[in-house]
Amino acid sequence: MTRRTTLLFLWLGLSCAGLRAKPDVDELKPSIEAFHQRARWKDFRGAAELIVPERRTSFIKARTRAGDEKDLFVTNFDLEDAKISSDGTAEVVSHINWYRLPSNVEKTATVTSVFVWREGKWWLESQDDGPFPELAPAPKKDEAPAADGGA
Repeated sequence: MTRRTTLLFLWLGLSCAGLRAKPDVDELKPSIEAFHQRARWKDFRGAAELIVPERRTSFIKARTRAGDEKDLFVTNFDLEDAKISSDGTAEVVSHINWYRLPSNVEKTATVTSVFVWREGKWWLESQDDGPFPELAPAPKKDEAPAADGGA
């Protein structure tokens, strides 16, 4: 009887863990806002903690190379839309304003960020525009690089 009870609790525990592994919609917005806030206040190491592990190092190195701690100013961000798919990814559309010294011209971009649900947490995987070019999505394997048609 004890062995059956133990197996039952083990099975229930694993079943519940599997249920918690589903993407948590309520956790998406705080993850998005945390990344934007950390970038806005130049907490790039903190922002990197919200990026998929395989892209963190290149993000930090790029911030150091670009001198973003003193030169990048994210002046505003607005979350516009978020769509979550059943495969555990979310496409998030934001408007971001920034400038990077020595330029004083503010840039505005509509940025689509892809967040992925892993290990019970949302992680930023890529951004298609904005002040962080190293977060650009990897080209799809079936897409050929654009050929330079010449002038």
